[in-house]
Amino acid sequence: MRRFGGVSMGTEHDRARKGAVNGPSASARGRSERPGSRQVVPSIDVEDEETRYLAPIGPTEPSDGRKMQSSEAHAPVVPVTADELERQIRELETRLKSMLAGGQPRDASGGSRGGPEAQWGPRQGGAPAAHESHASEPPPSEPGTARDVLSTDFYLRQWGRAGLRSRSEEVDEFGFDPKYEARYRPLFDFLYRHYFRIDLQGVEHVPSEGRCLVVSNHAGGPIPYDGLMLRAAVRREHPAHRELRWLADDFVYYLPFAGTIMNRVGAVRACQENAERLLAGERLVAVFPEGAKGSGKLYKDRYQLQRFGRGGFIRLCLRTRTPLVPCAIVGAEETNPLLYRVEHVTRALGIPYLPITPTFPALGPLGLVPAPTKWKIRMAEPVRFDAYGPEAADDQILVRRLAERVRATIQGLLDETLATRKSIWFG
Repeated sequence: MRRFGGVSMGTEHDRARKGAVNGPSASARGRSERPGSRQVVPSIDVEDEETRYLAPIGPTEPSDGRKMQSSEAHAPVVPVTADELERQIRELETRLKSMLAGGQPRDASGGSRGGPEAQWGPRQGGAPAAHESHASEPPPSEPGTARDVLSTDFYLRQWGRAGLRSRSEEVDEFGFDPKYEARYRPLFDFLYRHYFRIDLQGVEHVPSEGRCLVVSNHAGGPIPYDGLMLRAAVRREHPAHRELRWLADDFVYYLPFAGTIMNRVGAVRACQENAERLLAGERLVAVFPEGAKGSGKLYKDRYQLQRFGRGGFIRLCLRTRTPLVPCAIVGAEETNPLLYRVEHVTRALGIPYLPITPTFPALGPLGLVPAPTKWKIRMAEPVRFDAYGPEAADDQILVRRLAERVRATIQGLLDETLATRKSIWFG
């Protein structure tokens, strides 16, 4: 070791080496702790010479802030209860409704909660203010202004939100909601057993599995209950307790609330595509070839089958090789006896006619309540089309002949059942 003036030349070298092991010196710590100064710490995979090319992580973020963010990122997640989540969703809906209406969210006293700064906080970053994020909001059912109450869209939005909240997660591709139907199944069973007192015969002709098409006369007045009761009858009385889906007329979906309710309890909008998809899934399907003409028959023409369209149900059976079960329903056409129908004014609304019955429109909506008549449902032996190929569906003459044969079978079942009936109310 060389010495110069009594001082060892290796002292500074040794002191620097000790500082590298024991940490920065006091002077270095003092320089790093000065206000406004910052020490660049290189990463473990970056060379010392390359640190001068590195930019700071953020011009406004100190290193202590980075440590705090990393600690928050690994913080445990606090579970949110269902009530708390529902409350937050309701608050967001209320705030969004106020924004769409062009007004300010209101507090419990009815006054506005301030301008945009009070609602959305400072303009830097555009984030909501912390003290306003959980402020009290009016219940979703209370409108913000009188203009909302007078608007028809307000009630449609409220009905839609209530329907979405009550809709289960098991809705199928056609809109059937099993939880919704289970909620009203006691009502359907009451109508089946005690109100209409349905007498069912021939349910054993419906196969226990596989696709099948039940063809029936259409009756029930302004709101046809025949599809709903036919579904309840097969589910209760069939040995396999099969689930039946029925095709509903288009005009049902134009009625207030009726289309949505029917769709959620098992009805499917009537069209060839929906019928083919149902049968492709090996399901039991009911159709009413009379359509709106069947449910709109006058009381003097009751139980006289109307024209069965163009035989679309026959083409469906031929293409899909599906057996057909004729069915007759007696008693449904007296529930709301149709005396007259108004057709010219209602076509613009999508409704085929306005019914005139002994109780409607004299009693208002109460006049649509069906009368407690005695129902009888008769099913005949299945008709099979195994002797025909799928190409037979293009033969119009054959299709019409087979449709008339099925129509004559159902008309015979109606006549036989009416001949043995003694009373409309007691069967």
